[in-house]
Amino acid sequence: MATEGGGKEMNEIKTQFTTREGLYKLLPHSEYSRPNRVPFSSQGSNPVRVSFVNLNDQSGNGDRLCFNVGRELYFYIYKGVRKAADLSKPIDKRIYKGTQPTCHDFNHLTATAESVSLLVGFSAGQVQLIDPIKKETSKLFNEETSCQPLWKVEWSEERQKEGGRSSEEALASVQRLIDKSRVTCVRWVPGSESLFLVAHSSGNMYLYNVEHACGTTAPHYQLLKQGESFAVHTCKSKSTRNPLLKWTVGEGALNEFAFSPDGKFLACVSQDGFLRVFNFDSVELHGTMKSYFGGLLCVCWSPDGKYIVTGGEDDLVTVWSFGDRRVIARGHGHKSWVSVVAFDPYTTSVEESDPLELSGSDEDFQDLLHFGRDRANSTQSRLSKRNSTESRPVSVTYRFGSVGQDTQLCLWDLTEDILFPHQPLSRARTHTNVMNATSPPVGSAGNSVSTPGNAAPPPLPRSNSLPHSAVSGAGSKSSVADGAVASGVSKFATLSLHERKDRHHEKDHKRNHSMGHISSKSSDKLNLVTKARTDPAKTLGTALCPRMEDVPLLEPLICKKIAHERLTVLIFLEDCIVTACQEGFICTWGRPGKVGLLSSQNQASSPGGTVV
Repeated sequence: MATEGGGKEMNEIKTQFTTREGLYKLLPHSEYSRPNRVPFSSQGSNPVRVSFVNLNDQSGNGDRLCFNVGRELYFYIYKGVRKAADLSKPIDKRIYKGTQPTCHDFNHLTATAESVSLLVGFSAGQVQLIDPIKKETSKLFNEETSCQPLWKVEWSEERQKEGGRSSEEALASVQRLIDKSRVTCVRWVPGSESLFLVAHSSGNMYLYNVEHACGTTAPHYQLLKQGESFAVHTCKSKSTRNPLLKWTVGEGALNEFAFSPDGKFLACVSQDGFLRVFNFDSVELHGTMKSYFGGLLCVCWSPDGKYIVTGGEDDLVTVWSFGDRRVIARGHGHKSWVSVVAFDPYTTSVEESDPLELSGSDEDFQDLLHFGRDRANSTQSRLSKRNSTESRPVSVTYRFGSVGQDTQLCLWDLTEDILFPHQPLSRARTHTNVMNATSPPVGSAGNSVSTPGNAAPPPLPRSNSLPHSAVSGAGSKSSVADGAVASGVSKFATLSLHERKDRHHEKDHKRNHSMGHISSKSSDKLNLVTKARTDPAKTLGTALCPRMEDVPLLEPLICKKIAHERLTVLIFLEDCIVTACQEGFICTWGRPGKVGLLSSQNQASSPGGTVV
């Protein structure tokens, strides 16, 4: 894959790289793409996105992969580092006319070997709920009506031979009743089988319930709560309908959002350059951060929920402390916009500095170090005990990665000299350039512990031994429902209480049941946001946006050019790292010691699937 003609080394496409763990190697035969393997012409198209789900079937090969390329959507069995990809047999393939898929997300709670729920957002503003195993389209959202098929979908050749029609319904210029702008991010609400959240380039987010229709008329909204640069409305109607809630956040497009590992908090990044972190239940703003310049494009949480990393048009990665509500570090390694950031929970490490401070069994601690799929109950108990101590019993190193439009993959280590800049360094080495560090953080509030419904089966956090802070993590003045809850909101609150799969185990965390201090004012204005906005031009040099010399500057552990086109995907799995570029190639990088697991280049027929 290296460039020919004696190109400079810095312009070569790398197929392997080395870190302190060992050698990561690209597995060419584990590459997924369109069946013809022809590079996609990316001009004017939406970013390639990848979603994973594990069906927990008995075959031991339960991983499934979904990705979009232009107008096309594919659903494959993902064989990872074990066997070569068989592109001739996608389980499902769809080609849309008149609109393009922009993002998608699986429901991990309801996924089985016979059925899986996949949400797909589109460039024209619609959201589709499909089952790629059953090859069914169950519902459409943000359409003029939810019972009329308004999609042009090219089904499989085999289905057509059996007499199935190719779904050539006309996609006329239908009016989107909820939002006409492009869908930028769609996610199932953690722990829920039917609630999902959708963000649009209009700057709005909408909460839906798959059990309810969207109605045949434009929704009317009633103000629920507003704050600095955000407002939340509930849908005003005689009968329950979608959307249940409408969030208006910041100015410009809302580019991405991410739920905290425990599902209680929501981090949003917008084109106005702000990170905003909300308590999702109480609809309270927990904290904000401003980019150095330009919009923020991506966001992710650390496995323990104590830190948030963003990337964007300032070419930087920025680390924000949830407990301290401030920027603690920036990283500079990219030469263009950063498109994706993600933590690697399998490489994040914890070292015990004092054996006497261990809590829990030795088996628990070894599980913590190696991050298998551990027992959640014992680890949660261990986390609670560790966070209750006032000392710093461990040394911790968080690993996260980033990819950008410069076609480069960067890996970063967030180490003790950044987390605790005025305390003795641990034994762990760091690739960190510490400049004039500000006052040391007091630690995280420890509010984000477990992951009830994460998008990928998460390993338990290795960094769960950070010191506990006395600072309240919620920062909410209305985390308990008060008597002023309006009747319409009461109906909305009860919708989700019955769909929490773990509601009997989490009585202290009832979804959408803590919306206290609700404003009695009502408004049908769709974009009512308080006028008390933060002036971005005045944030530089403040806690919202420290100057470059005021916070530590991270240097990347590695920074490698791995594609010809801009990178749009970075996912850390147990055996490998998955990346994708705008040409439509989904690449698998085997972790150290895992490369030899690829048994054969010529793989036999995969179980199931439909020839397209």
